[in-house]
Amino acid sequence: MITVKTYRGHIRNWKELCEELAVDAALPREEKEQEILVKAYQKWGGEMADHIYGMFAFALWDEEEKKLFCLRDQFGTKPFYYYQTEDGELLYGTMIRDIIGQPGFRKELNEEMLQIYMSLTYGAGEDTFFKGLKKLLPGRYLIWKDGKVEIHRYWTPKFQPDESKSLEDWADEIHSTLKSIMPEVKTEDETVESFLSSGVDSSYVLAMSDAKMSDSCGYDEERFDESRLAKKTAELLGREHSVCKITPQQYFDIVPYVMYNMEQPLGDASAIVFTIACNATAEHTKICYSGEGADEFFGGYNMYRNAERYGENLKTFYVGNTNIMKEDEKKKILKHYNPEVLPINLTHEIYKETEGLDPLTKMSDVDIQIWLEGDIYLNVDKMSTAAGLEIRMPLTDRRIFDIASRMPSRFKVNEEQNKVAFRTAAAKVLPEEIAFRKKLGFIVPIRIWMADARYNQDVQRLFHSEIAEKFFDVDAINEIFDDYVGGNSDNWRKVWTIYTFLVWYEEYFVKR
Repeated sequence: MITVKTYRGHIRNWKELCEELAVDAALPREEKEQEILVKAYQKWGGEMADHIYGMFAFALWDEEEKKLFCLRDQFGTKPFYYYQTEDGELLYGTMIRDIIGQPGFRKELNEEMLQIYMSLTYGAGEDTFFKGLKKLLPGRYLIWKDGKVEIHRYWTPKFQPDESKSLEDWADEIHSTLKSIMPEVKTEDETVESFLSSGVDSSYVLAMSDAKMSDSCGYDEERFDESRLAKKTAELLGREHSVCKITPQQYFDIVPYVMYNMEQPLGDASAIVFTIACNATAEHTKICYSGEGADEFFGGYNMYRNAERYGENLKTFYVGNTNIMKEDEKKKILKHYNPEVLPINLTHEIYKETEGLDPLTKMSDVDIQIWLEGDIYLNVDKMSTAAGLEIRMPLTDRRIFDIASRMPSRFKVNEEQNKVAFRTAAAKVLPEEIAFRKKLGFIVPIRIWMADARYNQDVQRLFHSEIAEKFFDVDAINEIFDDYVGGNSDNWRKVWTIYTFLVWYEEYFVKR
């Protein structure tokens, strides 16, 4: 007998799977999807995820073989954690708080993660900030039997450029594939809204969906405010538009809530905005689309346009989308620095997998395997879950990635533009001015807000606290803070990364 011990996710191709696995399609969604998992495991075992499209993390108990089978989807859109106790038991789940509250768990800080965090602004790799608590990495499954854990990798991103197609061919394939995916992302009886920025990804998703309402965030600071452009896009597409106006006080007030519900520190300033957006959107819908995935798959970041000039040097320094603090600076500010704990160590195996491929492909693969899982999908999952909102990401799909994996890099970026083929596909349903609009990113006025004494009181408190004394040279971090307040706005990321760690530590090791 196979039983589902824990499951979170959404299976897109459930109709086909119900037919193939003889599952009653009329069952309630969660019951139906759990039945699909059980029967897929019985039929395909460790290869079951090859047959499923969607986002998922789960654990199945095989009573006959007396073993636990745990699996996380190919991209890591849903988290999965595990911990072996001193007496050989395995604690596991999709939420860290579900594990640390169980008998046998010893809550200790894994301080080495702080060293990684100070560069990347998120916890990368299989380790977490809790000693002994591991992440099951994307594309892996875990078997626990007779007190032993085995990890198997069932999926690895593969890149095989196909030179036979034109730009228009690639755009057609992207568009037709997304068109076929969209009906799977929701059922006819579900009502969905869609997050909308000024960018092409969310605009394309909205245009391809039947969402009647779009949602965005805005600020009083005009140069950071994308909501005006988003509203124009929504009007052009004939959709209603809701704007959540965020104030600096609201932003700073919610930081402890974010770090608690994130369960690990995250120094991505946009996560706070995303949280506020999720909470506001959850007031009028329970399901919302979002556009994650296209940037990493199709060359969306401006830095990718520099890939060729980096050449073979990439493997010596490129650790993903963020790398804000170098080793010399970390040595100066951290009280406990281990020269063997380096972010670049996380990428060695990834670079081996892309040996012989072009620099852009290598950069994309690092971001797909490290940044997406460690930052983007973590943020989406944790903060939507906290709000009671289900987010579905149509562009995060193996069928979309399959196109990107075969696409030569010249159709992803050129000297003038990023996401070239993707934007060409989007232009089939969007005006060119939107499809080819310059990427702004999810920008936040934090760099000016945090320098304001009206809003940075908690930053100053924690930078002078006993918590800070445990981990940092307090004079050194306050020198960074003072330099930032004095006008060096480039230091805001360093200040924010230190601050968010201190808030998280206070939430998990002081207050609780």
